[in-house]
Amino acid sequence: MTKPDKLNILLISIHGLIRSKELELGRDADTGGQTKYVVELLRALGDHPDVARVDLLTRYISDDVVDPDYALTVEPVTENTRIVRIPCGGDEYLPKEKLWDCLDDFIDNTLDYIRAQADLPDVIHSHYADAGYVGARLSHQLGIPLVHTGHSLGRVKRRRLLAAGLSRDDIESTYEITRRIAAEEETLSAADMVITSTRQEIEDQYHHYDYYRPDQMRVIPPGTDLERFHPPTGDEWSTEAGRSLYRFLTEPARPMILALSRPDHRKNIITLVEAFGSSKRLRSVANLVIVAGNRDDIGEMERGASGVLTDLLLAVDRYDLYGRVAYPKQHAPDDVPDYYRLAALSGGVFVNPALTEPFGLTLLEAAASGLPVVATEDGGPVDIIENCRNGYLVDPLNERAIARAVLSIVENREVRDTFAADGLKNVRRHYAWSAHADKYVAALRVPLARSEPLPRPEPRKDVRPYRDRAVFTDIDQNLLGDSESLREFSNMIRANRRRVTFGIATGRRFESALRIIRAHGIPHPDVLISSLGTAIHYAPGLEPDLVWARHVDHLWHAGEVRRLLDELPGLILQPAVEQSALKISYFIDPALAPDVAEIRRLLHQQELAVNVFQSFGKFLDVVPVRASKGFALRWFADRRDLALEHILAAGGSGTDEDMMRGNTLAVVVANRHHEELTGLRNANQIYFAERPGAGGIIEAVDHFDFFSERGPHED
Repeated sequence: MTKPDKLNILLISIHGLIRSKELELGRDADTGGQTKYVVELLRALGDHPDVARVDLLTRYISDDVVDPDYALTVEPVTENTRIVRIPCGGDEYLPKEKLWDCLDDFIDNTLDYIRAQADLPDVIHSHYADAGYVGARLSHQLGIPLVHTGHSLGRVKRRRLLAAGLSRDDIESTYEITRRIAAEEETLSAADMVITSTRQEIEDQYHHYDYYRPDQMRVIPPGTDLERFHPPTGDEWSTEAGRSLYRFLTEPARPMILALSRPDHRKNIITLVEAFGSSKRLRSVANLVIVAGNRDDIGEMERGASGVLTDLLLAVDRYDLYGRVAYPKQHAPDDVPDYYRLAALSGGVFVNPALTEPFGLTLLEAAASGLPVVATEDGGPVDIIENCRNGYLVDPLNERAIARAVLSIVENREVRDTFAADGLKNVRRHYAWSAHADKYVAALRVPLARSEPLPRPEPRKDVRPYRDRAVFTDIDQNLLGDSESLREFSNMIRANRRRVTFGIATGRRFESALRIIRAHGIPHPDVLISSLGTAIHYAPGLEPDLVWARHVDHLWHAGEVRRLLDELPGLILQPAVEQSALKISYFIDPALAPDVAEIRRLLHQQELAVNVFQSFGKFLDVVPVRASKGFALRWFADRRDLALEHILAAGGSGTDEDMMRGNTLAVVVANRHHEELTGLRNANQIYFAERPGAGGIIEAVDHFDFFSERGPHED
């Protein structure tokens, strides 16, 4: 396959508030370093000579509590870059923990966006676990390489929160940590390359994941904006940032100890205040400036930020630091470079005392401003100080060590000048965005050379051109067991055959499904998805979709899956008639076998990229990672140019879940295995029927007014 001369790159960063200018960094926990990173990466890649186009996809937000900028569907940034906002979970601004149930909507809406473009992207680059979940599924659906940047990881966060004394139940209810970790594992299984900022991130964080593969890791440190961050010019005290400090400081000319972060307990700014307050020498020679986001009323802020700021004010009062500590209430994004330059002009130092710091972008900004640093010895600062040689590493919980390191810089001009000069020189050498883009594009060449994107489907001409909607259903749970309801359902399908495509999506093999269809008088399907999405056949001749079959065979190693699972207790291989080349099926005894999460973990540890489904409490099926009922249904919709909003998907067991999530209309029919789909109760456009089987589908057709002339809709 011919590879592109110039790249078309799709970045995805879903949560937080993202726009091209005046970033609201520190406004909340979701709008911080990642937001800045993806916007600057967008610009840097757009400037690269080997890149034709870069789009950054984020969530569409139209909410009175945020700026109208976040409701712009398309925001041009430069000539070949833009921010595109995708609907997901309504218009309200939501924290990232509340977005999990709508991410399938984001996937389907992104597929619509991609189909509307002239060309497919050459690579998808996801940021954080939520975008990783989306990116992995888009990669499987389209056959496009996936690059991922985690920014922070759920397993690391859970360990840290447990160490802080939170219970597992509290962590789960607040952070949805299990879903996050599962998404991270799925992302790592799909990613062709994982970009990290530091070696420590690989060794101490990704190493704890089941699907950790050292060969997929690439250390490419982010850059910093060297035009925006530069040494002082001498007039900084006349800026808004300078004027904001006068009202706090009795002797503003003293060396300034600067800390800049959002008000988060992990940033550990209270320890810095206590280090300053408990050192008589430090109090006598320097001022402390804490820039911790923006605030109006501390009492109305979210609990974590409110607690940090309250502790800050109490510490200032406890040590009687009035006149020596500044903590501006508001600042604009353009004030941030001025704070660094003010600290450098005063002969001061920048301190990052975070308990752990995944990277440490503020340290690069300080270095580019000619400001020496004192930083936590945990995480990214280790690499930064090694490369820039512009400061000291300290134990972030040792107040005396912090005070000693700061004093050794502010009281020794030779040390301070050497650190400042080395920082300026080395930040340009190691951390310019242009250098990052060069390494990034060079690293992409390997996964691009291996990739084989799924070709854009040529829309199949339907023999009945007026069909603008479709009904898809499983067989066993939805159509069998109540002959009267099946007869009523079959009559409904036949009466509407001019306008509706009828599809079967089953875990049964193709031949088994046909026998059941004929034996029970089920209408002949226009499309038959069998073996859990590994095969698709089309009427009238039930011709197989060979393109789909080649696509799902990606990274499938049936023999290795069998060798691993055949040895597990509680798993018995089903008869040969239930097996296929792309599906391995077992009976599972839950009392003896590992649970499904453990089975997935074992498969991931052996680097086997698969999907695992448990259904009816007794069946376990393993298929290639690109195969599922949901993936196959969306491939069909793409071929027929049929809107997902005009498809009614009916399910009754866990194997149907991804067919029902996202933009499809869906019905969960009532049956005793209903509990496998209880996780869908919070998802959009899913109706839980009171009738079982085919009767439940009929009930949903009425609920959605599915055969209405104006098209399906919810009551």
